Amino acid sequence: MASLNWCLQHKDGLRLIEPNQNMSDAYLGMAEDSIMALKNVGKSKIWAATMSYYIFYYSLYSLMLRIGVKCEIHSCSIVFMRFCLKDFYNKEDMEMMDMAFSARTDLQYYADRSVEQKIIDDIQAYCKDFYVKTKDIIVNINENQIQAIRKRLK
Repeated sequence: MASLNWCLQHKDGLRLIEPNQNMSDAYLGMAEDSIMALKNVGKSKIWAATMSYYIFYYSLYSLMLRIGVKCEIHSCSIVFMRFCLKDFYNKEDMEMMDMAFSARTDLQYYADRSVEQKIIDDIQAYCKDFYVKTKDIIVNINENQIQAIRKRLK
């Protein structure tokens, strides 16, 4: 996993932008669309893992854009969550995000790696809760909290 410092120094890593509610809403919509599509993947481990991961990721990225943080490296977005959003997400949220990231990577990019069905089932179930939690955070986060998070990245 990348480090926070590396992510802040990499050109595609973490950087502050103006908070963007419209883009935040668009990513929430992408997460919602993925939740609907997840129902149709059947028994495909690859697509269940991939779509579940993207529900996590689109939800997280929606919050990041609401705060005003842009990142083009998924592992750096996860590092941001771990270090800057620990007041909002608990250990289980972070572990499930990590599991979803690993499962998607293993199944999409490494044909010789397998992922247990229980892991797929767990992330598939949890991603919807993560979406709801993140949507609630976006609605309730206040300007002081946003500024405190942004200050941590400066």
